[in-house]
Amino acid sequence: MWLAGAAGLVHAGFSFYWAFGGRALLSTVGSWAVQLAADAPVAAGLGLGAVAAVKAAAAIIPIAVAHDRIGGRRVWRAVSWAGAVVLIGYGGANTAVSNAVLAGLIEPDGGYDRDAMIGHAWLWDPLFLVWGLALLAHLGWSRRRRTTGTGGRRRRTAPVAGVGDRPQA
Repeated sequence: MWLAGAAGLVHAGFSFYWAFGGRALLSTVGSWAVQLAADAPVAAGLGLGAVAAVKAAAAIIPIAVAHDRIGGRRVWRAVSWAGAVVLIGYGGANTAVSNAVLAGLIEPDGGYDRDAMIGHAWLWDPLFLVWGLALLAHLGWSRRRRTTGTGGRRRRTAPVAGVGDRPQA
């Protein structure tokens, strides 16, 4: 859970940084992002700010749910399961494809932006993949656990036949 939250907050942090005018590592997203930030900084800032807010919420909500800080546990867990699958699919596919391009196994028509390809192969998309895998692991591990009245955690167990049964008269 904490690894998933950290990966999501790293993504969100860079998006916030770029939204407020930062430019370091922006070329690893793509030359289109650098151009947009130069041509329409306000629009780019608003868009990146919205993206950052969604990423931050997606990183923080599962932690808050796990610690019973917000309601709607079943709904948020369902959303988190879907999010984990999307993050794994998106991050995994883009990591594989961008590494294949860098290795020369795939040759895009018209060439490619090397900085962006490196960013997607070795930084942003693997980080999405780690985020998704860590979130999925947490959701799977915590699936069989439930909250007790005191806020602690205990395992659900099936009743054992004969244990605690009263003798028949």
